[in-house]
Amino acid sequence: MTAHKQLFEKKSNKIAVITGASRTQGIGAAICRALAQDGVDIFFTYWSKYDQSMPWGIDLDEPRLLQGELRHRGVRCECLEVDLSAPDAYLTVLDEVNRKLGDPSILVNNACFSTNDGYSVLDSTSLDNHYAINVRATTMLSVEFARRFSKGSGGRIINLTSGQAKGPMPGEIAYAATKGAVEALTLTLSAEVAPIGITVNAVNPGPTDTGWMSEEIKQYLLKKSPFGRIGLPEDAARLVAFLASEEAAWITGQVIHSEGGYMRS
Repeated sequence: MTAHKQLFEKKSNKIAVITGASRTQGIGAAICRALAQDGVDIFFTYWSKYDQSMPWGIDLDEPRLLQGELRHRGVRCECLEVDLSAPDAYLTVLDEVNRKLGDPSILVNNACFSTNDGYSVLDSTSLDNHYAINVRATTMLSVEFARRFSKGSGGRIINLTSGQAKGPMPGEIAYAATKGAVEALTLTLSAEVAPIGITVNAVNPGPTDTGWMSEEIKQYLLKKSPFGRIGLPEDAARLVAFLASEEAAWITGQVIHSEGGYMRS
């Protein structure tokens, strides 16, 4: 039996929305692949302008390459370039998912905004930029997803966070504050939407090599890794795929630290 036929035969009839999958090397792309491997149809968002402004950069054809790869795996895949900092972007995303694929049962809030901004340089503009993506977009996508959900069971919301509750993150005040809000959202929303059949969890992937690490950073992290290696996007993706599955139906309101025992002290 060919791999393509196997994928077709295990088609799940589920639709997942994954935000922030611009880069083929990123966590968002790895999550798309992991869910597609389980036969889930994929709708991902990307915003190339942000990645172009970051040190790691992006090839402008990466989202289309990812879309083609996922379709080749035997699932339907659509994507949308959208600035999630726009106040009504969450409506645009979910309307487009419904129009192109149908009603989603899985939402993965992976997109984030992150810049270095210790107390000596932080200003209100930077804080607002972090808030718009990390808090407002995540919250509004989540609540609108829940409002539209009507299947009665099997709904999944999975947020990506950064372990800021496990220790300080010097030089990242706005990022730590807004990702901390995501953890608070995860717990409270999980209680609200449980009666309609949705679980809500968060994943902290820890330091993950998505192409941004210098050799100096890698060597520093290796010293703090009990397993002697650095986290890969696939590590986080496997956990997200599990939380999206039927096997995780009894897990909700949790922040799971999938970081290989990373030692902060």
